[in-house]
Amino acid sequence: MKKFLSFLLLSVVVLALAACGTAKEEETTNSTNGAADEGATETAKSDKIVIGASNGLHDLILEQAKPILAEEGIELDIQPYQDYIMPNQDLESGDLDANYFQHIPYLETEIAEKGYDFVNAGGIHIEPMGIYSTKYDSLDELPEGATVIISNNPAEEGRFLSLLEAQGLIKLKEGVDKAAATLDDIVENPKKLVIDNKSEPGMLVTYYEEGEGDVVVINSNFAIDAGINPLKDSIAIEGSESPYVNIIAVRAEDKDNEAIKRLVEVLHSDAIQQFIMDEWGGAVVPVNE
Repeated sequence: MKKFLSFLLLSVVVLALAACGTAKEEETTNSTNGAADEGATETAKSDKIVIGASNGLHDLILEQAKPILAEEGIELDIQPYQDYIMPNQDLESGDLDANYFQHIPYLETEIAEKGYDFVNAGGIHIEPMGIYSTKYDSLDELPEGATVIISNNPAEEGRFLSLLEAQGLIKLKEGVDKAAATLDDIVENPKKLVIDNKSEPGMLVTYYEEGEGDVVVINSNFAIDAGINPLKDSIAIEGSESPYVNIIAVRAEDKDNEAIKRLVEVLHSDAIQQFIMDEWGGAVVPVNE
């Protein structure tokens, strides 16, 4: 009888230990599965693009792409900017994955001057630069010695001067790189225009609205953001053949990032390009390159 009780007690202990072992195995398995599920969730959340964009135009275009990308599991986090300096600094620091505010000559200047290791992931649109005036309806009316206000952005100076040359107001030195032209490259100025290049880009609209100078040359993104229609309100405007294509810029290490590639594809889609035409009526011209 004692042997039987001893055997029975031993059996109970063995079963209890086995059950405990099974419970621990299940706990370990569940824990492992939970970690796997968490990892899968993290993977699903990894397709996120934090992109900096100029406020009032670039960010609006990106907003159209956002739901399309969301359906494909790509989250687009749009960070609006009001200046031309911080978006590239934040891209270099890693605070941004991409930015959408600058054209190709500006990117090239930034790379040359600041050593950024950035690449062009795709051109999206052109913003024709316009000449505006509250005093004159035509450039032909400009008097001798008229003041032309342009921005103090050296990367844009060649573009401003090229527009003035295209309108017959000045002539630049033969063979000069138009994108890199400066005031020193002006060889003919028949109306003796005074070109004021000391203004911050964001102040140009204010100078125009307050009647400063005789004409003001304004980037379309600033004009549009202020409710100014470049096609209707300008007295002269850059042609669509402009080389100043606005692009998606990324760090060179991310040039093959699939989410970035998909973003550019969506921005090149018929739906987004039609939105650009409908929204701005030709004041912003979509490109597909």
